[in-house]
Amino acid sequence: MNKFPFGKLYKQSISKKFIKMVNTIDMQDMRHLNLFGKITRVNTRFCLKYNGTLIFCVPKSLVQKAVGENGKNIKQIGKILGKRIKVVPKPRGIQDLEYFIKVIISPVNFRELEVKDKEVIVNAGAQNKAALIGRNKRRFFEMQNIIRNLFGKELRIV
Repeated sequence: MNKFPFGKLYKQSISKKFIKMVNTIDMQDMRHLNLFGKITRVNTRFCLKYNGTLIFCVPKSLVQKAVGENGKNIKQIGKILGKRIKVVPKPRGIQDLEYFIKVIISPVNFRELEVKDKEVIVNAGAQNKAALIGRNKRRFFEMQNIIRNLFGKELRIV
């Protein structure tokens, strides 16, 4: 027996709503953003997780203010949360994609980045490809989530 009289129509609308809600912020991210704002006096709504590091995206003109003198703000946040912290300039669009990915995945490098209609293809060597994918594809899924949320594209590593 079907609980919903609309059947397939109801299921389709739920899946469309879920796709739109991918950019939601969970409570943990909200706490991180709140702490970041209180310590640095720079408000942002972009808190990303990659490889055990919290990455905050702020406007390019406010990066220095967010980091603080000699990195004191970042050190303080890292000490409170017990995690590594990075502050990167918020990408203004697809033109900043390559630089944005390089900053996030450093010290790992890639050969080239190609942007197609609905996907981003990262070309890396064998050693770097393994580092980008990570054990059980953990880093790959984290990066894919970041690119999907910020740029609305899928990630492929070759």
